[in-house]
Amino acid sequence: MSTTPHEPAGGPPVKRVTVPEIRARKGGTPIVCLTCYHAHTARLLDRHVDLMLVGDSLGMVMHGMETTLGVSLDLMILHAKAVMRGAHRALVVVDMPFGTYEESPSIAFRNAARVIHETGATAVKLEGGARMAETIAYLSARGIPVMAHIGLTPQMINVMGGFRTQGRDEADWPAIEADARAVSDAGAFAVVVEGTAEPLAARITASVAIPTIGIGASPACDGQILVTEDLLGLNPSPPKFVKQYARLGGEIEAAVAAYAEEVRSRAFPGPDNVYGMRKPRA
Repeated sequence: MSTTPHEPAGGPPVKRVTVPEIRARKGGTPIVCLTCYHAHTARLLDRHVDLMLVGDSLGMVMHGMETTLGVSLDLMILHAKAVMRGAHRALVVVDMPFGTYEESPSIAFRNAARVIHETGATAVKLEGGARMAETIAYLSARGIPVMAHIGLTPQMINVMGGFRTQGRDEADWPAIEADARAVSDAGAFAVVVEGTAEPLAARITASVAIPTIGIGASPACDGQILVTEDLLGLNPSPPKFVKQYARLGGEIEAAVAAYAEEVRSRAFPGPDNVYGMRKPRA
């Protein structure tokens, strides 16, 4: 949880948002979060968000995988390093990918410590409620801040039978609420609540001591997160919970089509896009 000032190119030193600052936002001004996978996007987001998540969703968004299950620790570290080159103010959290933390708290610590050491990020995120409480406590006690993740947990897609909204049947509420209490009591500094029926997400937010970060959950959550590419309109089939604030997919395709046409017609490169010879010296 470094508070060392960082100096982005062309700007004055800035102080990075810290874990205690995020935790203290419980019940206060909503926490703005977005996913981020590379340096140039991090630079664009940094002034506007409180927290960037280097999510294992990068497997689907950036690498065309069908699920997040094929994402490796090395891939997460590669992308997290890139994000850290562009993010100077926002707190950066890195997802622990499937298979890197479930076996035991000690293995989870070894892998999480590698993430923190090699990337310079502040915290990690791992999926699971009560079943991961021991691991969350183990990491937190050893200096690794943990963001938890409950509700729809994409790494459990094979067990859940798909990306299914959680908590639509009130009979399922006690287990999900118990997950929220367990990760809070274990020392998580915040918890992502994903794909969860709105009344349940609101109830969880009111009942736990740590900030809840909603995605497909409730406006009552203490913060919100979306996949940046979904927000920008780069996903042609976004989930229901996404609001697209731009339609960049169409704009990118139109720009590429215009470029292709100009190359084929030899209109590009034009006189302003080529280099001439030096004038002879007198």
